[in-house]
Amino acid sequence: MPHFFGHDYELFPFQLFSFSHLIMLFLFIFGSILIVMLHTTLKKYEKVFKTILFVSLFLFETLYHVWLYVGGQWNIAFALPLHLCSISLLLCLILLLSNSKLVFQFVYFLGLAGAMQALVTPELFVGFPHFRFFQFFITHILIIWVGLFFVFVNGYVVTKRGMWQSFAFLNAVAVIAFIANIATEGNYMFLAHKPENPSLLDFLGPYPFYILVLECIALVLFFLLYLPWIGRGERK
Repeated sequence: MPHFFGHDYELFPFQLFSFSHLIMLFLFIFGSILIVMLHTTLKKYEKVFKTILFVSLFLFETLYHVWLYVGGQWNIAFALPLHLCSISLLLCLILLLSNSKLVFQFVYFLGLAGAMQALVTPELFVGFPHFRFFQFFITHILIIWVGLFFVFVNGYVVTKRGMWQSFAFLNAVAVIAFIANIATEGNYMFLAHKPENPSLLDFLGPYPFYILVLECIALVLFFLLYLPWIGRGERK
């Protein structure tokens, strides 16, 4: 147990595309398929599954901050909810409580785009079987599952307006994160420098040019996420 919650990262180093990493990716894909295939059954127990999603996200995020604080590792330079996936997690909690169609648009575009990239190339230093390993993958997987749940179970519709609103929201949050980086010497949303672990950002050029490339990539990803909805619009 002390090792499970410990802060000696060398005991459980994370390795990209290791067996444990691939298992988590498999569980993500398998669960996503189940949401699509069993959407009718999930609809019958909608409140139960929404409660499970909310409690799981809230619990794991709370335990993460408790773990940091108890270990003397909590730092304003990286622990504020200003990373893209932290913002998406908060949006998921709001969505599960409010069923807001506007918040759903943010979760769909920001959550799916950010969390999928994080699952493939995690900014993670601790591997299996550490608490942080499970917390990281479970929360990121659940962010995507919340978006899929509202699409396939609740029948929410993704709109072009929602895409542009999400892009504007992303840029507004980026401004806040940029200011926070200056104030805390942090690296929220990777706007100060690239992540230390290997990631897709390594192929996007040096600082600060990769930020402009990220803007373009974000817009492309949002458009790709919107593609399945072209022609369907508000008819559903």
